[in-house]
Amino acid sequence: MGFFARLRRKRLASREFPSAWLGIIERNVPFYRKLPPEDRQELLGHVQIFLAEKHFEGCGGAEVTDEVRVTVAALASILLLHRATDYYPLLSSIVIYPDEYVGERRRWDEAGVVTEGPESRIGESWEQGTVVLSWQDVLLDAEAPDDAFNVVFHEFAHQLDQEEGITDNEGFLPRLPEGDRWREVFEGEYERLLADDEAGRWTLLDPYGAESPAEFFAVATETFFEMPGEMRREHPDLYEALSLYYRQDPASWS
Repeated sequence: MGFFARLRRKRLASREFPSAWLGIIERNVPFYRKLPPEDRQELLGHVQIFLAEKHFEGCGGAEVTDEVRVTVAALASILLLHRATDYYPLLSSIVIYPDEYVGERRRWDEAGVVTEGPESRIGESWEQGTVVLSWQDVLLDAEAPDDAFNVVFHEFAHQLDQEEGITDNEGFLPRLPEGDRWREVFEGEYERLLADDEAGRWTLLDPYGAESPAEFFAVATETFFEMPGEMRREHPDLYEALSLYYRQDPASWS
């Protein structure tokens, strides 16, 4: 990022935050109220930059209002606190549907046979620079900030993964050597979820995380921010790894 881009972002972040936008965040982003004052100020700066740089588009009859834009921007920006960030550089647009929508899904069985068919979705993240979200589910998640489900956290965790190469088809942290502690933590926790899911045991992490390493990272991110105390108790090493990555300790939030 060049000098003028940094200067532009600094100016955007320092602007007075619109009071109407702040009301939206206080109403729809319960995590904001838990943050210490300095983190709240940092978050508001991130929101201003995010909204200046990302394009929102409505589909299926969805109207993209300030409430939609500010809510999504604030939730996505929580993942950026305390981190050197380029504001999801692979992302150019956020597509909003009013509620669940239908997409096409491909599945491969053990024999390598591919089947395709329609699937109801509430969100997805594309490598081509788009995040798709169901607005109804964004609001439902806001009403239950402690259930380990948050579609914005989930899809924007995928964006971070795609940007930084946290996972690949084979596993986790491919840039780190075999035997690295944090790589072993993610691999071990993923294998634990796979085994628990196969055995039908209850898991704190959504079993959907057993789909792939990428889904595991997204699911773990949701749980880290929404049920941090439970994750720190049930999965202390995974909590520590995510705390180091996100440079946050949500279990300590009031």
